[in-house]
This record gives sequence, structure tokens and C-alpha cells, in this order.
Amino acid sequence: MLVLVLIGALTGLTTVLFGFGGGFVTVPVIVWADAAIGSAAGTVAVATSAIVMVVNAAVATAATPRPILARLRSRGSLLGLLAMGGLSGAVLALAVPVEVSSWGFVVYVAVTIIDVLVRPGFLRSAGTADDDVSRPAIPTTLGAPIGTIASFLGVGGSVMTVPLLRRNGLPMGQAVALANPLTLAISIPAAVVFLAARHAADIHGAVFVVGIVDLGAAALLLAGAVPIIVVLRRHPPSIPDRVHAWVYIGLLAVVLTAMLLPLI
Repeated sequence: MLVLVLIGALTGLTTVLFGFGGGFVTVPVIVWADAAIGSAAGTVAVATSAIVMVVNAAVATAATPRPILARLRSRGSLLGLLAMGGLSGAVLALAVPVEVSSWGFVVYVAVTIIDVLVRPGFLRSAGTADDDVSRPAIPTTLGAPIGTIASFLGVGGSVMTVPLLRRNGLPMGQAVALANPLTLAISIPAAVVFLAARHAADIHGAVFVVGIVDLGAAALLLAGAVPIIVVLRRHPPSIPDRVHAWVYIGLLAVVLTAMLLPLI
């Protein structure tokens, strides 16, 4: 229980600093914490991460400065498509073998690391000329694919949205702040699906299950995460933009390793 609370604090840190609402950290942790339920642990982990992401992203969004959130003004179509994708991804996660989503998580994170290292636009220092809040950083047509992949794999949405926002010229601080409301749009419908679902496997080895969500583990993670989010939003750390980008990539590598080890 103490380990889950401490790791929850880490998810709060990643939510504020990197836009990870909890999925990247939560999925490997729940796979480990619920290892006793066997192969179903992967599906439970994806479902539980959706709950953690809803709360973390909601708290972080509520504390985000309004001028930053203004970039999402008139982007209702994008948010709606993200939500539709989140719903379809959750349904898909229930329909396929758990190994598909687990290995998909690994493959997607690995591809993302290569992409941000090789393609220009992510590691460069952000310019100062992009003050036009009306210019869309994320095309509306990408809403459904982003939502589906994020919900299916349990990674939230920041792994796709932060690089897109960076390549639009935003500094890391603004990119990760905007990732939270986008993650919220994806995770709410996914969480509803997972709470209402029933799994064929025996998942009574989890802490406290509702649907296929381990609410006990989620509560412990959130107990550590929410206070950290509140404190860091009130007193945000100052991190050089390029350092911030490199740490983002380093965290992806750590999570990739943590998820890969139980699979090999």
C-alpha cells in the first residue's frame, strides 16, 4: 500500500511536468501490483489507469492558467472526437487478448522515443513567435485515432499530443499543460466503459474491483498523486525548455523498460 501511494506521488509529478495523467506510470505498476490475477492483470491495468487519469488530469486542468487553456477554445470538435476515440479504444481493449494491448504499449512507446529523437521539432528550444491561440496545433481529424490508441493502450494521450504541440512551437510547459484537458476528454468515456465491464477471468486477486477497474489500487495511487499536483500547480518548478524535453524522453525510456521486463 505504501509503495502504491509513493508511486502515486510520482504520477502526480509526471502529470504536472510531462502531461502524463497517470497512464504511463500506472499501467506497469498495476501489472506488478496485480500480478496475482495472472494474464488479466494487463487489462485491469489499462482500465485502472483510465480512472487515475480522469482524476489527475481533472485536477491539473482545473489549476491550469486560463490563457493557456484558451488555445482549446473553439476546439469542441477535436475534444468530441478524442472522447469518441477513448470510448472505442476501451471497447477494443476488452475485445482482444491482453497480450495485444501489453505489447502494443511497449511498441508504441519505443516508436515514440525514436520519433522524438529522429524527427526535428521536439528537442529544439521553443520559439517565442507562436502566440496565435487560434492556430490549431492538433488537426481535428487526428482526434479519433489519438483517442482510440491512447485508450486502447492505457497511455493517456500526452505521448501523442505533447510532440504535436511541441512541433507547433509551444514550450514544454505549455505543451504538457494542454495535454491534461486533452487526456481528460479521452479518459472519461474510457473509464465509464471499464467500470461497467465484466471480465471473464478471475480478478479477485486485485485490491478492490469494480467492473474491471482496481479501485483500491487507484485510490492509493491518487492519494499520493493529488496533493503533489496541487502543490506543483501552485508552485511550478522552473525547468529549462531543452532539459524538460530530454527528461520527457528519459521518462519514456524508463517506463518502456518497466513494462517490457514482465513480458520477457
